[in-house]
Amino acid sequence: MAKKNKIKIIPLGGLDEIGKNMTVIEYGNEMIMVDCGMAFPDDDMPGVDLVLNDISYVEKNRDRLKGVFLTHGHEDHIGGLPYFLREINVPVYGTRLTIGLVEHKLKEHNMMTKVKLVKGKAGDIFKIGNFFSVEFIRTNHSIADSVALAIKTPLGTIIHMGDFKIDTTPIVGEMIDLVRLGELGNEGVLALMSDSTNVERPGYAMSERTVGDKFDNIFRKCKKRIIVATFASNVHRVQQIINAAVENGRKVAVSGRSMENIVELSILLGYMKVPEGVLINLDSINKYPPDKLVIITTGSQGEPMSALTRMAFSDHRKVEVTKDDLIIISATPIPGNEKSVSNVINELFKIGADVIYKALADVHVSGHACQEELKMILALTKPKFFIPVHGEHRHLMLHAALAEKMGVKNTFILQNGSVLEMTAKDAKITGTVQAGKTLVDGFGVGDVGNIVLRDRKLLAQDGLIIVVVTISGSNGEIVSGPDVISRGFVYVRESEDLMAKIREIAVTRIDACRTSNITDWTSIKTSIRNSIYRYIYDTTNRSPMIMPIIMEV
Repeated sequence: MAKKNKIKIIPLGGLDEIGKNMTVIEYGNEMIMVDCGMAFPDDDMPGVDLVLNDISYVEKNRDRLKGVFLTHGHEDHIGGLPYFLREINVPVYGTRLTIGLVEHKLKEHNMMTKVKLVKGKAGDIFKIGNFFSVEFIRTNHSIADSVALAIKTPLGTIIHMGDFKIDTTPIVGEMIDLVRLGELGNEGVLALMSDSTNVERPGYAMSERTVGDKFDNIFRKCKKRIIVATFASNVHRVQQIINAAVENGRKVAVSGRSMENIVELSILLGYMKVPEGVLINLDSINKYPPDKLVIITTGSQGEPMSALTRMAFSDHRKVEVTKDDLIIISATPIPGNEKSVSNVINELFKIGADVIYKALADVHVSGHACQEELKMILALTKPKFFIPVHGEHRHLMLHAALAEKMGVKNTFILQNGSVLEMTAKDAKITGTVQAGKTLVDGFGVGDVGNIVLRDRKLLAQDGLIIVVVTISGSNGEIVSGPDVISRGFVYVRESEDLMAKIREIAVTRIDACRTSNITDWTSIKTSIRNSIYRYIYDTTNRSPMIMPIIMEV
């Protein structure tokens, strides 16, 4: 029976986009899931806090799902877990730091006691269900404890690389386990799924250690207070900042909730080594001279509520940036964040602070593999089928072309929701399942859809006009109004003539409907809306949302 089954690979997120990575792998009547990420909203999603994957397909097949395997602890790989586990409670497998970060998330959502979390390390193999075994393989990335997954099935081995780079001089631990990947390649790899983020970059990604040398050089020459903004999750980067501070006799304070949480967790789990007395409370920074102080903060992406942004706009309660500060932004903007980061840098320059960012110095290296590293993984694993993942469409196309140059004949460029069916000999795309975005706004999950977003965009672009009128239930005559309320369209006190004309049009349309014996409120509202819209557009060339409200007495 099992021999007739096929493997299905179904990405639900992470393709044609950066973020919300999630992939379902099926065999027989069982399935596992790799990662459960989230993304941050685009500019065309006003009011939205987070973007999750549509998990309708998994919900329909919840009885078949045996577990979720996490490659590492970045938000685009674990951020959706609390929302997912609230609907589908299955075991979650990951390395110690990854599970530590998940635990922190679940505590915030009051779910800690409800979920089974399984910790493992590189080299561990988990037998799950009747058909799957999953091996953790050590990789290097911009967060500690990252792993690739070797997923063994009755038809062959699938390798999912997660996010990775080849770092021969990592800050903590060993370099990526190329030996194990080569062994699996010699045994035979059915399919490889590999990170495409940096496929446009030739050569190799620089080692994280090069940034540490740069920090040490900057700290040694600087006589000012130093503020460094970086990703909270980049434990290795934070460790190097602390090392440079210690080397140059500086105390370290941490700002930003996520930074505080991850530093505390990393020290607790042994991923970060900090000498006694180096870390100080942010409340104590005024007790030390500027040249003896380093502040590590969140906000390298220009997030509106982050610590660095509040410092730049003089809105931080404990840190005031002055011309006597040196700010180092140790990150590159995620696509879409360039303007926000630029705004923060400009504000810091206006204050008079010195600012160092990647355009001026090598204070950041990528955590993703460049072309030569991607080629090396392809050469070691020798996959029968190749599926580029984690990237926008051009990244996937370029990665597939790279694989074809390496002699991989069967490459598949999938979209979110594509169903790739494989046997030991062949593979083809056989259809699609429901996939897409689920938007989180406040406590609401999925209650903001395309229509609500469309209305929000209209309100943001041209504003709102509300026309309120009270009519008699007996004869349809106007009892009071119409009153016209404008929000985000024009300032009423300076547009009396326009408001008077809108009221006049509303009266005319109501009288016309009464004369024609039209009593249906929907028809009356439509008539008012259309007439006012035509007048406003002809007069102002704007298209505000028009909302007639009729009350009957």
